[in-house]
Amino acid sequence: MFLKNTWYVACTPDEFADKPLGRKICNEAMVFFREANGNVAALEDFCPHRGAALSLGFVKDGHLVCGYHGLTVDGGGKCTKMVGQRVGGFPKTRAYPCVERYGFVWVWPGDAALANPDEIPHLAWALSDRWAYGGGLYHIQCDYRLMIDNLMDLTHETYVHATSIGQEEIEEAPPKTTVEGDSVITARHMENIKAPPFWASALRANGLDDQVPCDRWQVCRFTPPSHVMIEVGVAHAGHGGYDAPADKKAGSIVVDFITPETDESIWYFWGMARNFKPEDAELTAAIKRGQGGIFAEDQEVLEAQQRNLSAYPEKKILKLNIDAGGVQSRKVLDRLIEAERAGTGSVANVENAA
Repeated sequence: MFLKNTWYVACTPDEFADKPLGRKICNEAMVFFREANGNVAALEDFCPHRGAALSLGFVKDGHLVCGYHGLTVDGGGKCTKMVGQRVGGFPKTRAYPCVERYGFVWVWPGDAALANPDEIPHLAWALSDRWAYGGGLYHIQCDYRLMIDNLMDLTHETYVHATSIGQEEIEEAPPKTTVEGDSVITARHMENIKAPPFWASALRANGLDDQVPCDRWQVCRFTPPSHVMIEVGVAHAGHGGYDAPADKKAGSIVVDFITPETDESIWYFWGMARNFKPEDAELTAAIKRGQGGIFAEDQEVLEAQQRNLSAYPEKKILKLNIDAGGVQSRKVLDRLIEAERAGTGSVANVENAA
């Protein structure tokens, strides 16, 4: 149902600053903690002694101590001690390849021998002081592919987000979907329209008039296993829209990392990276609040959708031209999952083989 030999965002470092973090990813229970050398470790959340959840324990001297009987394991999963007991012969707890990068912790739930940190997506905005980022996490009860569908077809904004980013002109502008290798791009451009409330606020924040006609763009890019980056923004009409100079527009990248928890639940890491007024912390916080409210509206819709699909598995969902982005993304996933099951390897290896 999902790729295993690939990198997923598992968590953010603040989530296990005080104690180990237990999190299920791709139906596998994991525990995250920081070793004495500062590296992040990820182990199977299963104590080899009696099967307790290691995430209920604590970290001491960079090792994870089980909270049931005190069995201690290191970041590689080796049992190192247990008071009054011999544990040197205990089997290793499974360790998952894990990398801290760009403010996220990435984990590889598949074959550890195939894990290559160079395959983690490059996020240029996360390394530049010309950009600011604010985001959060939602735990949503839905199939991860429904979230991809949602993000690759923004027609729903007209209805789900009518008071913030929605407007009738969205559904009136036909989207164009293209496939580039394993990436799917759906683009929609609107010209000479009124900026919706969220973008009117962004224009003001960038020192621009929010009452003049604008050009608006939405460019959604899906990449495996389940990442969607959306270039969005508005510019004063007549200055090139997407290509308008910086002093005539307000634009951002909506960041979406969708990590499957189970077949019907996800960890949704959302945020927005912007390249105007990056030093303004209050603006970052305000955008985060606004965006968080928008995604809460999506959560309600997606969870109700999942309940319907689970209750009526015999019913088929229909496809329209606006669904092309999600449909093509699913085709990419199906192809890569089939190749992985056939033993081709990681996402990057599949691309190279093609």
